[in-house]
Amino acid sequence: MQPVKPKKSLGQHFLNDHAIAERISGTLDEFSQFPVLEVGPGTGMLTRYLLERKKDLKVVEIDWDSVAYLKQHYPQLNDRIIEGDFLQLDLTGLFDTQFCVIGNYPYNISSQIFFKVLDYKNLIPCCTGMIQKEVAERLTSLPGKKAYGILSVLLQAWYDIEYLFTVDEKAFTPPPKVKSAVVRLTRNKREKMNCNETLFKMVVKTSFNRRRKMLRNSVKPLLSENTDEVLQHPIFTKRPEQLSVAQFEELTNILEPFIVSANKDNKSK
Repeated sequence: MQPVKPKKSLGQHFLNDHAIAERISGTLDEFSQFPVLEVGPGTGMLTRYLLERKKDLKVVEIDWDSVAYLKQHYPQLNDRIIEGDFLQLDLTGLFDTQFCVIGNYPYNISSQIFFKVLDYKNLIPCCTGMIQKEVAERLTSLPGKKAYGILSVLLQAWYDIEYLFTVDEKAFTPPPKVKSAVVRLTRNKREKMNCNETLFKMVVKTSFNRRRKMLRNSVKPLLSENTDEVLQHPIFTKRPEQLSVAQFEELTNILEPFIVSANKDNKSK
């Protein structure tokens, strides 16, 4: 069988460095009690080392050429290959227990992958893998930093995030134009937010849509009229990148009585 050709339309850059693949597989060693879902295994470079670690493994792959390659080279996986789009997959019945997610994620959908993980946060105690270095810096950024944004706040609310190591372009076929990085997301002990979670997401996204503005200006699209008094609160003199997760919770509670019902209704649908 001919080797799988990377497809630009799928954002494929196949890992070719065995040492890196083995190192990534080891990022789940602390979670050995959980089964593993690998996203986008491609030609199985990472898959190989996950199997060597005797992981209870399933893989999801959208590229039919890769699926055929995996079936030929990893016959032990044949009944554990999910042919389809991870972003469209219902993860609730995938395993009988919680599970970890790992992968060499396509750059063009890496943020969507993490938001998908967030949707299933109570099922996924750990998510680890390789992404574009710039996205890794966003995930791990602290308040006050340029990279700090929507992805930082929403994911850090539920996960502790580590930047593990950087990977050079030469570790891939074809080489990407940017460096990559491996990150690990570990579910924190939070059971619920100290505010309305749906409104929290809306407040965070709206705030960062105008991140250069003070909050008194950036949150105005959410608010009903006659909110001048509440906007006198000191928190509204800050810019969104200055607020921690806890401060965004506080902001959400302050704003909730003044958020127009149309916004609430739209977000509840």
